[in-house]
Amino acid sequence: MEETTREWCNSMVDNCEEVPTKEVIEFRPPLYKQRYFFVKNLVQQHKPKKVADLGFGDATLIWMLKYHHCIEHLVGVDTYAGSTSQWEISNLSPSVGDYLVPRDLDLTITLYRGSAVQKDSRLVGFDLMTCIELIEHLDSEDLAKFPEVVFGYYSPRIIIISTPNSEFNPLFPASTFRHLDHKFEWNRMQFQTWASDVANLYNYSVEFTGVGSPPAGAEHVGYCTQIGVFQKNEAKATESCISTPEEHVYETVFTTAYPSLQEKKNLLLVLSAEVLRASNSMRLRFIVDPKKKVNGRLVPEDSCVPRYGLIVTDAQRAQIESSPKPYCVGKKFYVPLERLITFPKVNRLVDSVERLRSLLSEALKLNRDQSALQVDLHDHYSRTMLSY
Repeated sequence: MEETTREWCNSMVDNCEEVPTKEVIEFRPPLYKQRYFFVKNLVQQHKPKKVADLGFGDATLIWMLKYHHCIEHLVGVDTYAGSTSQWEISNLSPSVGDYLVPRDLDLTITLYRGSAVQKDSRLVGFDLMTCIELIEHLDSEDLAKFPEVVFGYYSPRIIIISTPNSEFNPLFPASTFRHLDHKFEWNRMQFQTWASDVANLYNYSVEFTGVGSPPAGAEHVGYCTQIGVFQKNEAKATESCISTPEEHVYETVFTTAYPSLQEKKNLLLVLSAEVLRASNSMRLRFIVDPKKKVNGRLVPEDSCVPRYGLIVTDAQRAQIESSPKPYCVGKKFYVPLERLITFPKVNRLVDSVERLRSLLSEALKLNRDQSALQVDLHDHYSRTMLSY
């Protein structure tokens, strides 16, 4: 089987035709961006947690994908990955803003030096694996190995493979192969035949599309870049789940981890800021609005819902209004935790009053029975405001 596959790959590589040139084609946006946007749109659709880019080049795609909050593990593999460049350090590492506004989920970015036809157990079982303009750089021997490694061993849920469509080449000036390192460039039938055979062998389905539309009058040549999107047959995938022995052959050249709300210290910092923002808005309104005394407490006569800076739906506002009101005893202002958790930005961070109480007790002042946040009724700003 292996010899047959290698012979077929040799035939596919050796039989590619070089074509004459004709005219200039300009893509807007540039073709490489169209390929990356295709991947981004698919990520947005399928929400993968673990993504690997084989042949990451200058890591631009990895940089673009790090902004998708569904991704928790982002990996790049490239044969030519060397010392980390300043661009990679500055663009793939967390910025000050990432610490000020942590992600909801963890994110680790790792770049490896290695080949797409080498097996490394750290890449087994990813949700998405991308091979953007990669396979045409493989010689016939590596091309024969590629399906067994990527589809058979790594076995990701989704694989995206893009490669040049040689039928488009006659539209380019002075073009045989599009890059000096290309070992072959396939037409649509060659790529679709190879892709369909691989998909059938490894229990995947495949759909074909592309980016880079041809100019008017040349629609028959198809897209400039042809793309195959492979999805694993889930029923058979479940049957074939077996443990893979650890096998680390890639060399790590860069790794970084982003701050997230999964870390307690970050969650506590963000939660405290949101709670204080909500309580401060209620405190300022409480100071100027009519109040009445009930059981030794000053309580607002109205709902004490902030007039400004609170973006909520009518249903969310009604929920805040129906929750226990804040109150004042002496010079202290109290906001019940049951009210704080109705604020959407607080509720997004914690899902219960018990969890809210547990966290706030470590960072802020609560009343004796820990049912309400306690702050000073007046600060310098409110005193200044009342003096006018």
